[in-house]
Amino acid sequence: MASVLYQSIETLSRDKGIEPEVVVSAVEDAIALATRKYYKTQENMRAEMDRETGEIRAYVFKTVVETPEQVEDSTNQLTLAQARELAPEVEVGGELRFYKDTSPLGRIAAQMAKQVIFQKVREAERDTVFLEYNHRAGEVLTATVKRLEPMDVIFDLGKAEARMPKREQSRLEQFAVGERVRVVLLRVDRAAKGPQVIVSRAAPALVQNLFQSEVPEIYDGTVSIRAIAREAGERTKIAVMSRDKDVDPVGACVGMKGMRVQSIIRELRGEKIDIIEYSEEITTFAEKALQPAKVSRVSITDLAEKQIEVIVDDTQLSLAIGKKGQNVRLAAKLLQWKIDIKSEEEKRQEVEQQMHAMGGGPTTPVEQISELGETILEKLIAAGITTVEELADMTPEQLEEVPGIGEKTVEKISVAVRHYFGQYEEGEARPAAAVLPEVASNDGEAGEHSMTKTPEEILAGEAGSGEAVEVLEVSTEDIAAAEEAGSASDAISEADAREERIEAENDAVDDLVDASQEVSSEGIDNEGPDRG
Repeated sequence: MASVLYQSIETLSRDKGIEPEVVVSAVEDAIALATRKYYKTQENMRAEMDRETGEIRAYVFKTVVETPEQVEDSTNQLTLAQARELAPEVEVGGELRFYKDTSPLGRIAAQMAKQVIFQKVREAERDTVFLEYNHRAGEVLTATVKRLEPMDVIFDLGKAEARMPKREQSRLEQFAVGERVRVVLLRVDRAAKGPQVIVSRAAPALVQNLFQSEVPEIYDGTVSIRAIAREAGERTKIAVMSRDKDVDPVGACVGMKGMRVQSIIRELRGEKIDIIEYSEEITTFAEKALQPAKVSRVSITDLAEKQIEVIVDDTQLSLAIGKKGQNVRLAAKLLQWKIDIKSEEEKRQEVEQQMHAMGGGPTTPVEQISELGETILEKLIAAGITTVEELADMTPEQLEEVPGIGEKTVEKISVAVRHYFGQYEEGEARPAAAVLPEVASNDGEAGEHSMTKTPEEILAGEAGSGEAVEVLEVSTEDIAAAEEAGSASDAISEADAREERIEAENDAVDDLVDASQEVSSEGIDNEGPDRG
C-alpha cells in the first residue's frame, strides 16, 4: 500500500496535470539539497523515497576509479583498492553509497525543500502546457472567462490559463466572469515566467469554424470556404464555392430566411457578414468582392505584381470604397490583389491627359506674357506653372493657392492673359503655339477650320469660287458705296451699314467674319467696286 506522502503526491500531480514521477523527483532533489546544506559538504548528494513507507533517505555517492593517478576529485572519487575494502564486489566505474542521517534537518531545511519542490512542479507544469497546446495553433477551443483585466481577458482552458490581448478582441464584445465562449488558439509563447497561451476572437478562423458548425454543406465538404477577410467587430467577407452544381453555395450559407448566417452573426455580437461566390476569374471575383457596389469594369494592370484597376460609376465610388476604405480594403485581402479603384470621371480625365501627353500639344512659355513682371513670373515658375496654356486654364482660386499670389495679383494675371490672347484678335500674327477658337458658321454649327489657321486662311476658305477673298480689306465705305450704286440694296439697309461700321471698329476678327458673311457673295464679287 502506498504511503500517505505518495498519495498526496499523486493528488498534486492530478491537480497540476503532471506525472507523479515528476513530483517524486522534485521531492528527492529537495531533500538532497537540504541535506547537503545542513552538513555543509560539497559531496555529490542524492535522495530516494520509499513509496511503500514514505521514508526518504539521503546519501553521498562516490565513483570508483582503477588507480590513484586517475583520481581527479578525491571528495567524490575512490580507487578500486579503497572501494574493495568497503565492498569487495565493486568494480571500476561503480558507485559506493554513504547514507546521511536526515532526522536532524530542521525547519530551515524543510522550508528550502518546499521551495525546491514548488519550483520543480512549476517547471514541469510549464513543459506540460507547452507540449499540450503548442501544436494546436489555429484550433477553436471552448474556454471559460476566469477574470477581466484592464486590457486583457484571462480564460480557463482546463489544463492552463489563456490570455486574450486587446488587439485580439472584437470591439462589439463584452465578457462576464464564468461565461463560456469559443476562442481561437493563436500560439504559445514560452516566456521566462512560463508558457503563455494566446487566444483570439478576432481571427478569421473563428468565422470559418462557426460556418462549419452551422452549415452542414460546409461540414461534409459539398461547399468549401476559399477565402476569408475580416475586420473584427466591423465586417467579414467570405468567399465560398460549391463542388456540386446543384447546390448554391451562397444560399446554403445563408439558410432558410437567413437562419444560418443570423446565428453566426449573433455569436459574433452583430458583426456584418458578406457571403460571396468564389470565381477563378479574377475580374469576376473582384466584381463580386466589391459588393454591394456595382462595378462598371475591371482590368488587370500588372499581372506580376497582382494589381487590378476597377472602374465604377461616379455615384458608386463612395459605396465601393466603403466607410474609411473598409469595403475595398477587405476586397483586396479577399482577392490577395492590389486594387486601384476609380470613378468614370477620374478615368476619363486620366485618358484625356494621356492622349494630350501622347499628342504633345502646343505650348507657349509663360515668359511670353510681357505684362507680367519678373517677380510674378518667378513665383509662377516656382509653382510649376511654365506655360501660358496652364496659366489660362487655372481658376482664380487655384492661382490664390500659389505662394505669394494675392487677389490683386490674380486680377493682374487675368488681365495680362486676356491681353495676350486679345492681341491676336486685332489681326496680329499668332505664334504656332497659340490656339484659335473654332469659327461658327452661319447655321450655328462649328466651321471646318483647323485650330491653327490664321484668320486670313479661315476667311479665304469661305469663298465659294475657290479664289482668295480679301475680306479684311472690305471696309464700311465700300459697303456704303455699293449701297448707293444700288448693287446691295436688297442685302443691307442703310441702318445696318451704320451698325456694321460701329461693329467693324470695335469688334474682333470673329465679328468681322460674321459681318462679311451677311453680305451676299453676289453683291461683293459681281456688283461691288472693282479691286482690280
